Amino acid sequence: MFSNLKSLLKYVFWGVIVPFSVFSLYTWAALTWVYSSGERAGYVQKLSAKGWICKTYEGELILVSMPGTQAEKFFFTVHDKNVAKKIDETVGKRVRLVYEEHKGIPSSCFGETGYFVKDIIVLDKLS
Repeated sequence: MFSNLKSLLKYVFWGVIVPFSVFSLYTWAALTWVYSSGERAGYVQKLSAKGWICKTYEGELILVSMPGTQAEKFFFTVHDKNVAKKIDETVGKRVRLVYEEHKGIPSSCFGETGYFVKDIIVLDKLS
């Protein structure tokens, strides 16, 4: 009886606890280490709260390099509610988003994109 319990605990340890620990460590590393950081300027077109369980803010920034050219969209994720509120107040204004890029995030629960916005600076003071 004791031998069966010991082998069951061994299988639980190696079959459940170790894989869960490795997955948790990988997720922590992907969310902590920054692959790149930078800034993008443009017009915030959209910001919405998304997610069934993990709520994040997903947005679009329209990048216009020259008048008359095709606009490019920059998709981003916001985790901080205060930053999301600041972004929501600037929809339609020219802004600069400060972001960090994270690679290898294992789930869309942490955001639909790997670009996490940390701050926003309003460039269009006349609006």
